[in-house]
Amino acid sequence: MSRWEPEARERLVRAALDLFADQGYDRTTVAEIAERAGLTKSTFFRYFPDKREVLAAGQDTLCKLIEEGIATAPTSATPLDAVEAALDAASTAFIPERRDLGKKMYAAIATSSELQERDALKRLELANAMERALENRGFDETTASLAAELGILALKRAQRNWSKSTNSTAFRDIARQSLQELRAANAKLS
Repeated sequence: MSRWEPEARERLVRAALDLFADQGYDRTTVAEIAERAGLTKSTFFRYFPDKREVLAAGQDTLCKLIEEGIATAPTSATPLDAVEAALDAASTAFIPERRDLGKKMYAAIATSSELQERDALKRLELANAMERALENRGFDETTASLAAELGILALKRAQRNWSKSTNSTAFRDIARQSLQELRAANAKLS
């Protein structure tokens, strides 16, 4: 097994999710993940500190995309307009070739409280990144926090709908629709 295989991270994620689906999260070892990916155990640990962190693959990229989307939104953007810009930017990470990973990820999360905890932490970190970016634009803490929570809820709904979808609807369109639905629901709360 070569140490410097191309796309090692993606191969490890795919292998882990396949094994979680086949034999369960708890019964899957790091060695099995590495073997299924055609890599070494030490290569796994170069990318992830443990098997639970496979779910957070790409989280740093998503945080950066969210922050950049908000930072580059028009100066006249409302908080939710800036959130929409963040979702548009984040959508570049959701390419059709990865749609199947979402289904596998949600299936694995449903079977493990440890993975549910990691998924919640991931969403919290994304919400914090969104909130900070909104505050950097000058929105007050309460407004930024509420807009970020709606943004992360829209992102979560979009991820689920995109991964379940059998059509070719782009992630960006699904995310925008999710945010529109939340905006409409929010208007009914008053």
